[in-house]
Amino acid sequence: MDLSMTRQLLRRMDWGLLASVSALLVMGVLFIYSASYQGDNLPVPGFYSKQLVWIGISAIIFLLIVLLDYHRLATSAWWIYAASLLMLVLVLLFGRTIYGSTRWLSIFGINVQPSEMAKLAVVLLLGRFLSRPGRDVRSPKCLLQAGLLMLVPFILILREPDLGTAAVLLPTTFLMLLAAGVPLKSLGLLVALGLLLAPFAWFALDGYQQSRLLVFFDPGRDPMGAGWNKIQSEIAVGSGGLTGKGYLQGTQNVLGFLPRTVAPTDFIFSVIAEEMGFVGSAMVMSLYAAVLIATLRAALRSRDQLGLLLCVGVAAVLFCHVFVNIAMTVGLMPITGLPLPLISYGGSFTISTMVGMGIVQSVYVRRYRR
Repeated sequence: MDLSMTRQLLRRMDWGLLASVSALLVMGVLFIYSASYQGDNLPVPGFYSKQLVWIGISAIIFLLIVLLDYHRLATSAWWIYAASLLMLVLVLLFGRTIYGSTRWLSIFGINVQPSEMAKLAVVLLLGRFLSRPGRDVRSPKCLLQAGLLMLVPFILILREPDLGTAAVLLPTTFLMLLAAGVPLKSLGLLVALGLLLAPFAWFALDGYQQSRLLVFFDPGRDPMGAGWNKIQSEIAVGSGGLTGKGYLQGTQNVLGFLPRTVAPTDFIFSVIAEEMGFVGSAMVMSLYAAVLIATLRAALRSRDQLGLLLCVGVAAVLFCHVFVNIAMTVGLMPITGLPLPLISYGGSFTISTMVGMGIVQSVYVRRYRR
C-alpha cells in the first residue's frame, strides 16, 4: 500500500470513535493506578505501567488492522478460528491456573488468554460464513452450521471454566444471525430451546459458580465468602454518591475491602463509582454509548454484508461486556468475571478489544463504493 493511499484511509477514519476509545483507555490507566493504590507511604503495584505497554502494543496492532482490508482478514478466518481452537485445547492441557481457573497460556513468560482471541475468531468466521454469496441463511442447515461454529469454542471455554466469556458467544451469534437475515421464527425457536435446557446447565457449573448464583439470589447466604465481592462492590458504588469521594480517596478500595486481586480488573467500575460518583459513572457509560453508536453506524454504512456483520459482531461483544460488568458490580447480575472493555487491566483483553475497534475502522474507512 502506497503512502498516499495510507493517508487517504487514515483521513477517512471515524475520529469520534477514536476519541471515545482513547478517553476510555486513559481512564483505564488512571483507575488501574487508583485500584492499586494503598496509601501515600506505600508502593503502588506496577499494573498501570504494564497496562501502558499493552496499550502501546494494541495501538500499533489497531493501526495495522485499519490499513488491512477487512476482506483480506476475513479470508484468513478459518485459519484464525483453527488457531484459536488449538490454543483453547492447549490451555486445557498445559494452561496456567490462577485463582482456580485455567485460562492462560504462558508464552515466553507472558500470560496469554486464548479465549479473547476465540471471541474475535467466531465473529470473523461467522461474518465470512453468513455473507458468502449464494448462502441461504433461511435454511435450517445454515442455522445448524453457524451454531456448531460457535458451539465448539463455547464448550472449550466453558471447560476452563470461564462461564462469562463463553456466555458472550451466545448473544453475539444470535445478533449476527439476526443481522444476516435469519427469520425471527427460527431464532425464537432457538431461544425457546435454550430456555428449556437452561435448568440443566446448573449441573455443568463448578462449585464456586453455583455459589455465586446462590449468593446473587440470597446475598446474606455467605457474606464473608462467596458474597464478599458482591457486597463490597455495592457498598463502594453506593457510597460514591453524586460526585464521589475524589480520586485516590475511595475507602473501600484503599482499605482493601474491595479485594486488590479484582479491583483493577473485574471490579474497576466500583472504584470509578466510589471515587467519581454518579457523574463519573455516567461519563463512562456515555463514552461506551458513543463507541457502540459509532460501531453500529459503521455497520449501516458498510459497503457489503461482510462489513455489516463484522461490525454487528464487535458491537455485540462490546455491549455484552459493558452491560454484564456494570450490572454485576451494582448487584443486578451474578458475578461472572467479565472485565470492562478498554478500562480493566489485562493484556489479552486490551489487545482483543483494540483489534475489534480496528476491524470497525477498517470497515468504516472503506465505506465508499468504488
